[in-house]
Order: sequence, then C-alpha cells, then structure tokens
Amino acid sequence: MVDYDRDSVLSMSHTLRTTLEAPRHEAGTGAPFIGMLRGWASLLLIAFMLQGCGLVIDAVQLLHPVATNELDAICARGQIRVGMAVEPFQPFVFPAIYTDEGLRVTGLDVELVREISAALSQRCGNKEPIVPTLQLIRFRNLFIELTEGNLDLFVSSISANVAAPGRIGLAYSNPYFDAGGIGGITVRPDVAERVSASIRRSERVADAHLMSEALAGLTVAVQEGTSAQFYAEANLKGITLVLCDSLPAAFESQHPPIDLILGKEPVLNYTVRRVRKDWQLLTVGNGKPLILTREHYAIVTDEESYRLRRFLNDLLFRLDESGRLTEMRQRWLEENYAYPRRAATEGLPFAAEKMPQHYDQGQCRLADTRSR
Repeated sequence: MVDYDRDSVLSMSHTLRTTLEAPRHEAGTGAPFIGMLRGWASLLLIAFMLQGCGLVIDAVQLLHPVATNELDAICARGQIRVGMAVEPFQPFVFPAIYTDEGLRVTGLDVELVREISAALSQRCGNKEPIVPTLQLIRFRNLFIELTEGNLDLFVSSISANVAAPGRIGLAYSNPYFDAGGIGGITVRPDVAERVSASIRRSERVADAHLMSEALAGLTVAVQEGTSAQFYAEANLKGITLVLCDSLPAAFESQHPPIDLILGKEPVLNYTVRRVRKDWQLLTVGNGKPLILTREHYAIVTDEESYRLRRFLNDLLFRLDESGRLTEMRQRWLEENYAYPRRAATEGLPFAAEKMPQHYDQGQCRLADTRSR
C-alpha cells in the first residue's frame, strides 16, 4: 500500500478542484461532455489511490468541509429543538394553555429550558439569542422523535436510572432532580389503610414481594411508557394492570374502575395537594410517602451528542453550586401559585402545528398479561 502525506493530499484536492471548476466550453461541441468525464475520472482515480488509507474522507472534506459538532449546529441555526410531553407532569410540565400572548407551556422543566437557552446564547456569541423551539409530543413518542433526529434534547421528568426496553441510542445528563421515585395514590381510604397496614406488619422495606402481597387483587393504573409501567410489569404479581395514555385518563377511568395509580411520586404528591384532593398518597404509616424505587430526572440527548451533553452537565453543575437549582425546585414544588399566571408571564411558546391533533387526555385499557 502506498503512503501519502498531507501535502500530497492537498495537491490532489487542488488538482481535483481545478478540474471540476474548469471553464465551460461553448454549447454545441463535445468538449463539455469530455470535460465532465475527465473530472469524474480524476475523482475516481484519487479515491482509488487513497482507499484503505483513511484519507478519502479527508480529501472530500478539504473540498466541502462538513460540520459535525452538534453545539456548532445549534449555534448556526440559532435554535435548539426541545421536546416536551404534551401530557401534564405537574409541576414539571403543566398543561398547555392559551394566554394573551398565545399558546404557552410552563413548569420546572420549562424554566430549565430557559436556563439552557440562555447558556447557549452566551456560548454561541451570536447577535441574536438562541431560541428554544418547543415541540409538545406524546410522552411515548419523545424517544422516537429524538432518535430520528427531529430533536436536540427533551425533558419531562424523565427517569435516567431506570432500565427501559427499546430506549436505544439515547443518553442522559447528570440529574437536575434527584428526589424522584415511584409512589402511589388512591381514592379509596380502605386501600390506603390496607397498604399501610401491610407495611407496618412486615416491619421491613416495601420491596416488590411485599407490594405484590399488599396490592394483590387490586386494579392498578400506570401511564404507558413510563417507569411506573416497567416497575409494575417486572415486580407486581396478582394485580390487574391498566395502561393509560395520561394521568388525567387514569383519574376518569370507569371501564375498568381504578383502585390505585402508580406514578412519579413528586407528580402524584403535587396532584393530590393541588388538583385532585379527593385522592390520597399511599404512605408507610407515619405520613411519609410510600416510595417503591428511587429515580433521578435528567435531560435526554442522542447518544452521540457528547459535546451537548458535556455542556449540559457543566451547566447543571453551575446551577447546583450556585443554589439556582434548589431555588427552582422550591419555587415549583413548594410555593403556592396559579400556574396559568406563570404561563402568561414566563411560559414558552411551542410549535402548535406539531402538537398532536385533537389531543385529549386519552383512554385506559387492560395490559397484555402475556408479556408479564
């Protein structure tokens, strides 16, 4: 195999460029066709001479450089494409609403997106700030949209430390919320007491075996595609599992009626305190919420977006060290507020044309027990 140095490649690329950019001849002669053949022959000759040496791509990029840095691509676009669940995960993502300024969405995750955009604007140094282009997508489709290259990242209280089937080609940032977990709520006081009593009698941690015994015979709802579904399918035996399109759909389900709902504990906790006060948290007996497993919420990117992920991790570190992350968590999880007012004053617009048409809270259906 012949070795070529960098100067040789530069000389070849110059020759190729000269050949391809040679002046065109007048119409009506055979010269243009002959010139084109010569150009392609030169290209094939160089490719053949460089094959196996790892320099073909270098030669092509000398002619037409290709940007492969995802951060530079965001800077060049002046936009970062962000996915977010159209289903509510309050207080991380609230339902989208109409305001005087148009359609807006708000929540802790939306405020985090603002921080990301501001940091990107500083990093890019463009005359205009980097604009977050939000796309509200059904939760289960967020992963597909990212892997197909339609998003740069997405957030919606996504559990980074939960193994899930089918989530290939994705990667997670460092957590921005580490007090997550799977919990439960019920509208039936007898179910709440039954679970609490089972835990008190056992005098041990509420592990999968204990929870299977405590919940046996009950109808349990989870949102499809979430970590609660994966936990229930892997650990809970003897229950009737119901898959719902959203948390609101689980609340309204009558066919079948739901005994309890499993889901993200911070979301369920917020919901029963602010929205559905007729439901109550499952507890371990002393008022402490029942936690079936711990979760950390993170930003999701493409597996190969290494530079973007490093940028996000550095930003999250600085937000944490400065106390800004703690302030954001307290602001959304502990303060009293009307979310429509926050949506009007600080919410972000989103691409309404890409929002699922005729979106509603969806339905519930029995899970396929053959896979369990």
